[in-house]
Amino acid sequence: MTETIPPGTRFVALPSPFAFKRGGGLEGARMAYETWGELNAARDNAILILTGLSPNAHAASNAGNPEPGWWEGMLGPDKPIDTKRWFVICVNSLGSCKGSTGAASVNPATGEPYRLEFPDLSIEDGARAAHFVVASLGIERLACVIGNSMGGMTALAYLLLHPGSARNHINVSGSAQALPFSIAIRSLQREAIRLDPNWNQGRYSDAAYPENGMRIARKLGVVTYRSAMEWDGRFGRVKLDSEMRGDEDPFGQEFEVERYLEGHAQRFVRSFDPNCYLYLGRSMDWFDVAEYGGGDVMKGLATIKVERSLSIGVHTDILFPLQQQEQVAEGLKLGGAQVEFVPLPSPQGHDAFLVDIPRVRRGDRLVPRQVLSAEKQKPAQAGFWYR
Repeated sequence: MTETIPPGTRFVALPSPFAFKRGGGLEGARMAYETWGELNAARDNAILILTGLSPNAHAASNAGNPEPGWWEGMLGPDKPIDTKRWFVICVNSLGSCKGSTGAASVNPATGEPYRLEFPDLSIEDGARAAHFVVASLGIERLACVIGNSMGGMTALAYLLLHPGSARNHINVSGSAQALPFSIAIRSLQREAIRLDPNWNQGRYSDAAYPENGMRIARKLGVVTYRSAMEWDGRFGRVKLDSEMRGDEDPFGQEFEVERYLEGHAQRFVRSFDPNCYLYLGRSMDWFDVAEYGGGDVMKGLATIKVERSLSIGVHTDILFPLQQQEQVAEGLKLGGAQVEFVPLPSPQGHDAFLVDIPRVRRGDRLVPRQVLSAEKQKPAQAGFWYR
């Protein structure tokens, strides 16, 4: 598939060559991003948002693109991340197919998509690319870096690789390393794609596309993004009407939950490049903060120096379990940060930060009223989650 780039996307050219952690590099690469709000004269009111695996840089509507974004409820004037006060940057991850250079992008050396000639991608590569975007905007130090899901890993890498680059940090359902369950799920997702004959060692086309592999991979992902509690409450054991089942396949869809998964998969398979999916998923499996602490995750986290950190997790998250957000909080506390750990009692699992917005943005003890409390005496720098 070709890259899909939302209207209003802006670009920054990365240095050539842009070297990768595990070897190799890119020539003529770029990063896609969008912004909201105004950068103040001191250039100290900037917030960077780092995304999960599949989102683009369009986190919310703006002048360049009035369509609602993937975090519309959280970002904008008078919203929890108040763009009347903050200059907000959201980057599309390096390795994606939503504007930043990835495996679906054209390799200038060959005139063809990179496919499997794309270098081995690490979370750290995405963090360095995001830092270059920030620096290109004339920002030396962020007020806050926010990472969601995979972006939570990228935010930690950003702080590890660029000490002093942000005053504050927010981790939303992210982690310092992948746990075996998450690695196992992503391994199965990659296997489903690679075993589809149309994958063809990454050399597929729109006419011969690994649709079945992508369908199964996406279904596996969706199952882990929500909780068993939500699946039960939402679908129960409701069966499809007889005319919706079809008689041609004796093992076809029978339950409403199966139809939901199929619909979700069908909407995704052609909207995200399979090779990009492989590269980004593997980058999460490889990431481990323990590399920065002599083999100890907590020592690695303690090397990060920020003034304040908020770590938000969800009780029902099975993909990035709650103990991982608590681990991030405790590790940064060892490094001297003023830390708050907030466990959300949402039934919606890992996707709660995307779909349970009323709970996430509520101004009670679920989310502190002052994230940047160390700067609360400065009106222009007041915290952005508040009543």
